[in-house]
Amino acid sequence: MGQARARGPYAKTPARRAEIVRAARESFAERGYAKASLRDIAERAGITHAGLLHHFRNKDELLAEVLADRDAEEWQEGLDQVERPDQLGPYLAGLIRRHQTAPELMRLWIELAAAASRPDHPAHTYFVDRYERSRAQFADGFPDEAARGALREGVTPESAAVLFQAVLNGLQLQWVLDQDLDIVGPVTDFVRLLFGRDDAR
Repeated sequence: MGQARARGPYAKTPARRAEIVRAARESFAERGYAKASLRDIAERAGITHAGLLHHFRNKDELLAEVLADRDAEEWQEGLDQVERPDQLGPYLAGLIRRHQTAPELMRLWIELAAAASRPDHPAHTYFVDRYERSRAQFADGFPDEAARGALREGVTPESAAVLFQAVLNGLQLQWVLDQDLDIVGPVTDFVRLLFGRDDAR
C-alpha cells in the first residue's frame, strides 16, 4: 500500500516540485505575492490545492523555494558565462535587465533577504550560506597572481567579493524604489572601477 501511495498524484517527486515552483514564479510575477493564491498556483501546476499542500505547507515556504530556485539557475548561468573579468559587466547588465522584467520578484527577494537577517527567521541560514558561497566563488576566481593582477591595485579578491554583493543588491533596491533609475550603467561602471588599473591611464 505504501508503495502504491508513492506513485500517486501527491508523490514528492523533484519533477512535481519543480512544476509547482515554476507555476508559483509565474503567479508571483504576474499577480504579486499578496494577490497570488495557492489555488491559482495549483491550477497552473495542474494539481489540486491539497496536492500542492502535500509539497509546500504555505505560501511563505513556496516563495522561499521560488527565490532559491532562481538563485540556483542564475548561479549556474554565471559559472557558464563568466570566465574572465571582461565578461562580468555584460553578464551583470543582462541579468539586471532580466530582473527588471519581473519587478515583483525583485521586490520579494529584497524583502525576504531583509527579514531573514533575524536569526530565528526560517530563511536565515539559507541567506547566510548564500552570501558566503557567493563571496567564496568570486574570490576563488583569482587563484594566482596573474588573475589577482586583473583587480585594481590594493583591492583583494575578498574585499572585491563583498563590494560586488553590496553594489549589486543596493542598486536593485534603489531601482525598486525608483524604476526610472538607470542601474545598468552604474553596475558596468563599477565593474570597470573594480578591474581598472591606475597605471593604464
